[in-house]
Amino acid sequence: MKRMLWVAALAAAAAALLVATVASAGRESKAGASVVVSTKTVPKLGTVLVDSKGLTLYMFVPDKQKRVTCVKACAAVWPPVKVAAGAKVVAKGKAKKSLLGSDPNPSGGRVATYNHWPLYTYVSDTKPGQATGQGLNLNGGLWYVLSPSGKVIKTKP
Repeated sequence: MKRMLWVAALAAAAAALLVATVASAGRESKAGASVVVSTKTVPKLGTVLVDSKGLTLYMFVPDKQKRVTCVKACAAVWPPVKVAAGAKVVAKGKAKKSLLGSDPNPSGGRVATYNHWPLYTYVSDTKPGQATGQGLNLNGGLWYVLSPSGKVIKTKP
């Protein structure tokens, strides 16, 4: 019985990783393309940062506004907003160009930043307006959305 439960848990973990890998495909800009950081109003959270598809962007507390720390299994669940060589990060909506940047990704390449926070999406957010990762303590730390001013929003949805 224990062996069957272990096998089932392993299969579920493998399936989750596969879903995360498929969901994160296409979240990297192509060389010379732009990475868009925009804004959207999310119920109970207000105006938050989103990507070009309207998916909510998150910051990871352990990054400490210094560097990307969500890698490997963490990055499968929280895909970083990758910036391809030659690509630019652009602001739309209420996002501020002056707060945009990028940091090196330990896994290679660069990750878009806002107010020095590396930006991530969350695989459970599958459509615009969702913020199911808000306030989660997962993969080694807390996850929050950011306001257009660059402030961390800690409100629970």
